[in-house]
Amino acid sequence: MATTRITVMNNGSLRVEGDFEVVDQEGRPFGLAGRTRVSLCRCGQSGNKPFCDSAHKTCGFQAAVVAFDLPPPAPKPSA
Repeated sequence: MATTRITVMNNGSLRVEGDFEVVDQEGRPFGLAGRTRVSLCRCGQSGNKPFCDSAHKTCGFQAAVVAFDLPPPAPKPSA
């Protein structure tokens, strides 16, 4: 079992639970104040990006999701 679980919430955020860290593109960690669960914005309207502030409830964001299998990754070109 993975130590981190990401749940795609219908019409809402990505819920991240477990042992994880959130970093910016430079690798600097966000201070999570000991949280073991956060929600990340999926609608693009949060005033607290990358974290969810529930803006999806008022902006009309809709995205119901059912799990599916991804196709195999494309082979990397030979150098």
